[in-house]
Amino acid sequence: MKTLREKVEEASSFVETYTRRSPEVGIILGTGLGGLSEKIQIDASIDYGNIPHFPVSTVQSHHGRLLMGRLSGKAVMAMRGRCHLYEGYTAEEVSFPVRVMQSFGIKTLIVSNAAGGINPRFITGDIMLIADHINLSGSNPLIGPNIDEWGPRFPDMSQVYDRHLMALTVDVSLRNGIPVQKGIYAGLRGPSLETSAETRFLKMIGADAVGFSTVTEVIAAVHAGMRVLGISIITNINLPDHPIPVSVDEIIAVAQEKAPMLESIVTGVLRKL
Repeated sequence: MKTLREKVEEASSFVETYTRRSPEVGIILGTGLGGLSEKIQIDASIDYGNIPHFPVSTVQSHHGRLLMGRLSGKAVMAMRGRCHLYEGYTAEEVSFPVRVMQSFGIKTLIVSNAAGGINPRFITGDIMLIADHINLSGSNPLIGPNIDEWGPRFPDMSQVYDRHLMALTVDVSLRNGIPVQKGIYAGLRGPSLETSAETRFLKMIGADAVGFSTVTEVIAAVHAGMRVLGISIITNINLPDHPIPVSVDEIIAVAQEKAPMLESIVTGVLRKL
């Protein structure tokens, strides 16, 4: 059986044959947010299923393509769609693409998602910078033997989301007339949406938004020594005392509607890096 390191090396060697550039920034595009990929000057577009050992997304709106190219003058490796724990993947598999990015020397990761709002001051369509997260997924990509060359056995998680990148993002947002919130993201396993009691609990422990992705990838990125910028689009508001049912189609529709704002922010941040 091949080791994780061997699998990452095989995947990276395969991807390397498609590009001559050394990517500087990794980007993970979440639910309904694949439109940013249209802005990339693409050198290569690779189906996840063709990359050795790469997890393949099974979720609606996650197209499952690894893009290599340039965006705002920066060489990027972008994931159009991601995989999730609730699809049956392990935390190691969900974070596998981050390890591939690490093998290319990427030191900055921008990760986006669609999230449910818990903070009552938020409204549907808000953009939230992730200031911190709470891992409630029940798993961790660092479980098992540590690969010392990849990162420390016990990585510090006191400043997961890079403050300089957040400040830069706020500046870019203000210059573009886009209001942004800041908050704490709670990452659950899913796929069932939260009950009213669960929403009350999440609010009580300090969460401002909730979703089913991001934390696994970000833990691996911190272990790899990457600077991380996390951005959520608030696609619905969870009010435990006045619950309103929501469908995945509605969540995707809101994310797609607000995606141009996210695109403006990300391209503006990349120009200033």
